[in-house]
Amino acid sequence: MSILFSPIQIKNVVLKNRIVVSPMCEYSSIDGFANNWHLVHLGSRAVGGAGLIITEAAAVSPEGRISIVDLGIWKDEHKAKLKEIVDFIHENGSVSGIQLAHAGRKASFDIPWENPAQVNEEKGGWDTVAPSAIQFNPKDKMPIALDAAGIEKVKADFKAATKRALEVGFKVVEVHAAHGYLIHQFLSPLSNQRTDEYGGSFENRIRFLLEVVAAVQEVWPSENPLFVRISATDWVDGGWNEEESIQLSKILKEKGVDVIDTSTGGLAREQQIPVAPNYQVKFAEAIKQEAAILTGAVGLITEAVQAEEVLEKNQADLIFMARELLRNPYFPLQAAKQLGVDVSWPKQYERAK
Repeated sequence: MSILFSPIQIKNVVLKNRIVVSPMCEYSSIDGFANNWHLVHLGSRAVGGAGLIITEAAAVSPEGRISIVDLGIWKDEHKAKLKEIVDFIHENGSVSGIQLAHAGRKASFDIPWENPAQVNEEKGGWDTVAPSAIQFNPKDKMPIALDAAGIEKVKADFKAATKRALEVGFKVVEVHAAHGYLIHQFLSPLSNQRTDEYGGSFENRIRFLLEVVAAVQEVWPSENPLFVRISATDWVDGGWNEEESIQLSKILKEKGVDVIDTSTGGLAREQQIPVAPNYQVKFAEAIKQEAAILTGAVGLITEAVQAEEVLEKNQADLIFMARELLRNPYFPLQAAKQLGVDVSWPKQYERAK
C-alpha cells in the first residue's frame, strides 16, 4: 500500500492522502479580495485529487501584504469569495487550509512580473515594519521597528484573521513564520537586533511567534489542526539554524501545534542554498525525529516515487508540492496510477481514467 495515498488523521481532520498544495502567491487580488482566478486555481487542485489545499499567504492586514496584489483576510468583506472557494474544495473531496501571513519588511512590492521592487505610496505602497530598522535590499525603504503597540496590533490582526478563517469554513490554519517575512524576521538574529524582551536570546526571539500562536489559539478550536511554516535555516553563518528550529518545534508541539511545514531560507540576500531535489527534506526529517512532531517536506519534490520514498524513509508525514502542481494540477491522479493505487476520479472525468 502506498503511504502517499494512505489517509492521515490530524486532530478532527482526515486527509485522504499525503499530498498538500503548498501556498503559492498568485499576485492576482485587488484590495485583498479573492476572485475567479483563485477559485479555478485552488478548485482545480481539488479536482486533481490533492488531500489538503492551502491558500497562498493571506495577509492579516493591508500592510502585511507582500505586494499590492496579494490575497487578504483582514476584513469581513473578504469572506464571501473565500467561502465559495472553500465550499468547492470540500465538495470535491479535499480539505481546505489557509496560510495567515505578515510580510514585515518584505512588503509593499509591485506586481513581480512587471516590476520586482517596492513601490511608494503614490503607486499604492506603504511604510513597512520589522523587528528592527534593517532593510532586506539596500534599495528598499527603511522599515519601522515595531514598538509595543505595533506588536500588539499584529497579534490582534492574526487573531481577527483566524476568526474570519473559521467563519469561512477553513479546516486548517497555517501560521507563516518562514521565508524572511515578519515572524521569521523576529526569529533570526540577522534581522532582529532588539534589546527588549523580543530580541537577543533564543527565548526572546521566539517570543513573538509564540504570542502569535497563542492569539490564533484564542479563537481557533483546539480540535482543529494548526500548522506553522518555518525556515529551518537561513543558509547564512550566524543566522537562524537547524538546531534552533528543532528546539522551537519542541516548544510549538508543547503549545498545541500539530505540523511543522519545513522550508528554508528567504531572510538574507547572502544566503547560499544548495538547490537540488529533496534539498530541504533533511530538515523535515530532523525536526520529525528530534521534536517528535508531524512534519511536511517541501522543495523540488516532483515525482511520485520520490515523494513515496520520503514517506517510506520516515523523513516526513506530508508532502507539500508547489511548482509541480502549477505545472500539473492533476499530479495526484497520475501519481496514484504510477504507484499502482486505484483512487476515485471526479465522475465528470472518469471516462479518461
